[in-house]
Amino acid sequence: MYGYYGYGFGPTYILVIIGIAISLWASWYVKHNFDKYDQFDSRRGTTGAEAARYILDQSGLQDIQINRVSGNLTDNYNPGDKTLNLSDSTYSSTSVAAIGVAAHECGHAIQDQQSYAPMRARAALVPAVNIGSKFSIPLIFLGIILGANHLFITIGIWLFALVVLFQVVTLPVEFNASGRAIKILSSGDLLESDEVPMVRKVLGAAALTYVAAALSSALQLLRLILLFGNNRD
Repeated sequence: MYGYYGYGFGPTYILVIIGIAISLWASWYVKHNFDKYDQFDSRRGTTGAEAARYILDQSGLQDIQINRVSGNLTDNYNPGDKTLNLSDSTYSSTSVAAIGVAAHECGHAIQDQQSYAPMRARAALVPAVNIGSKFSIPLIFLGIILGANHLFITIGIWLFALVVLFQVVTLPVEFNASGRAIKILSSGDLLESDEVPMVRKVLGAAALTYVAAALSSALQLLRLILLFGNNRD
C-alpha cells in the first residue's frame, strides 16, 4: 500500500530537488543576461515596440496589434486574437535586450502566419494539457488515498506525461523563434552588427528556461514511474 511519506520523500525525492535547482538556475541566468544587456541602449534608438512594428510590417503582418502589458519579461504572442504583447521592460525600452525579446515574439507571429508545424502541434495539445496539469497529481493522490488504486494512479501518470510532451514540443517552437529573431536582426535594419551577439546571448539564456522546465518535469515523471510504475492493485 502506498503512503504519503513514501510519495513525498524517499530516495527518488532527489529528482525533485535536481529539477528545482535546474529551474532556479535557469531563471537566474535569463534574468542575469537580460539585466546585463538591458544596460546597452541600441545605437539607433529604436524601442522594443517600434522594432516589433517594423518586423511585423515587413513580414506582411500589419493586422497584428501590439499591446503593452504589465510585468517584467511577460512578453508573449497570442495566436488566438493575433496580438503581440510586450511587457513594461520591453515596450518602450531602447535596450539591445528589449529589441531582442520583441523580435523573438515577432518570430512566433511569423510562425503562426506560416503554419509552423511544431507550433500547430503545441496548439493541438493545449486542451489535453490543461486537463493533465489540473488533474494529474490530484488523481495520483486520490489513488493513494483509495488504497493504491492502480487505475487512478496510472491515469494520473499518463496525464502528467502529456504535460511533459507539451514542454518538449515547446522547445523547437522557442528555438525556432529565437533563430528567426537573430536572422531578422542580423539584416542591419534595427541593430548594428556588434549588437547582435548581445541579443543572441539574451535569447540563448531565455531558451534555457524552457529546457529547464522540460527537464524538471521529465524528472518528476521519472520519479512517478519509479514510485508507482511497477505496482498493481
